[in-house]
Amino acid sequence: MRSARSGEVQAHIHAPPQKVWALLADLVQMGQWSPECYRVRWLDGARSPATPGARFQGWNRFGWMRWSMTCQVNTAEPGRELAFSTIQRERALVHWRYRLEPADGGTDLIESFQVIWLPFTARLAEDVLMRDRDRRREEAMRATLSRIKDLAENAATTRGHSTHVSADCMALGCDQCGQSSLEQGNTAPGNRVWHPAAHSDG
Repeated sequence: MRSARSGEVQAHIHAPPQKVWALLADLVQMGQWSPECYRVRWLDGARSPATPGARFQGWNRFGWMRWSMTCQVNTAEPGRELAFSTIQRERALVHWRYRLEPADGGTDLIESFQVIWLPFTARLAEDVLMRDRDRRREEAMRATLSRIKDLAENAATTRGHSTHVSADCMALGCDQCGQSSLEQGNTAPGNRVWHPAAHSDG
């Protein structure tokens, strides 16, 4: 059975578009988000944040299968969109796109893919060797957005916490904030503490 040649998933993130885009544009961190793409390396001297025309190598896995692809950034509009294509012999294979839309005080992040062209070996893998490809790819895409959401929202929480570091954490010596109890002189040498109330996700 032929696998899907396009797809889209969406997640709402309680963080502004610029902050979400900053995470996305650091593509070498892709391995932290994606269950399928586990490593990314910039090529030809490119570096984060992503810019149009920059290329990178991505290493992927699906069950026992392992492969790598060269990719090229097509669009990099801060706070709005990041898109890239996998390429082979200068020909685009699959177009991946992340759109960021302000919504409810945060960001709707939409990830989509569109197959442009697949060589025979890729069609064989997609349609025959990769069992349950559509469901597992959608699950991987949803997992990717969920991890980006966690990173963006935790970063926002950490920034919010900085306002009470001096009042609470620095007074007691908080392990979460990296403030040593010994440095603060509040507990026995070598002990460290953590303040659940200060670092609560709620």
